[in-house]
Amino acid sequence: MDTRRALLDALEDGPVSGPALAAEIDVSRAAVWKAVEALREEGFAVESTADGYAAPADPAYCAAGIEFGLDAPYAVEYHESLPSTNDRARELASEGAADVAVVADEQTGGRGRLDREWVAPSGGVWLSLVTRPRVPPARAPLFTLAAAVATVDACREAGVDAHIKWPNDVLVGDSDASGDRSASDSRGGRKVAGVLTEMEGEADRVSWLAAGIGVNANVDAEALPAGATSLREELGGPVDRRRFAATLLERFAALAGTPDRIDRILPAWRDRASTLGKRVRVETPTGSVTGTAVDVESPGALVIDTGDGTRRVHAGDCEHLRDAAD
Repeated sequence: MDTRRALLDALEDGPVSGPALAAEIDVSRAAVWKAVEALREEGFAVESTADGYAAPADPAYCAAGIEFGLDAPYAVEYHESLPSTNDRARELASEGAADVAVVADEQTGGRGRLDREWVAPSGGVWLSLVTRPRVPPARAPLFTLAAAVATVDACREAGVDAHIKWPNDVLVGDSDASGDRSASDSRGGRKVAGVLTEMEGEADRVSWLAAGIGVNANVDAEALPAGATSLREELGGPVDRRRFAATLLERFAALAGTPDRIDRILPAWRDRASTLGKRVRVETPTGSVTGTAVDVESPGALVIDTGDGTRRVHAGDCEHLRDAAD
């Protein structure tokens, strides 16, 4: 463990003197001072008290702030602005990195599924996690589902009752009960977050995987596209982005951090999905499929009862319908 992360762990229990820190981390006092200064420059304002060094009462949204108290084996790389956290994640992956979360306050070139534009202004949680799961490429879609589950859990901990629309849209609320078909109506709710997963692999294994997660956290409503919302809009006040990002990473690690945990992903996804049991229309590359969504099967296929049989859809745009007439 590097000095920086070890120092953060040591500060969790309260003020610690310089000599005690040096002994605990097994470095020189000069190295402790250097690490403390580096944390302060990063935005993690370590305090000097009569009892020793102490963590800030309200850690900033920065790499050290997210890592402080983080119960997940990920390092964090923070940027004030990036064109795309997924692009940076790809760079890190090509350099051999693993278990790194790239976080940006804003993205200037964010993108969603099918290369759609993703609005990513300052105030959101824009995060891409680089991992190297020991699974064949055919199982890679499970990690997209895990990212959606982790995002929903972080939303719920923050006080927003989010749910998943197949395969990876995180929504709030449901269709407009007035009968008007709005942008959020066809989606099954107001979109608060989305997931875009990219990977490289060989025939028998994934080389690396980057799970890109975009959450409209503390984003003004006027900055969002039609049919979208933010956590701040839903709550009537801002969320703690530092805690939100940490919760998200912890939930992802609990679901997909090791091969023995992967079997937990599908049951967790089903529990948080709003699509199952709904009449849906899915636009696929070969045409539309309409019916009732009855299940999701590994590695993420939506099972649809069309009335004439069962269809399994692996990719497409899903729309929630009101009834059979739609």
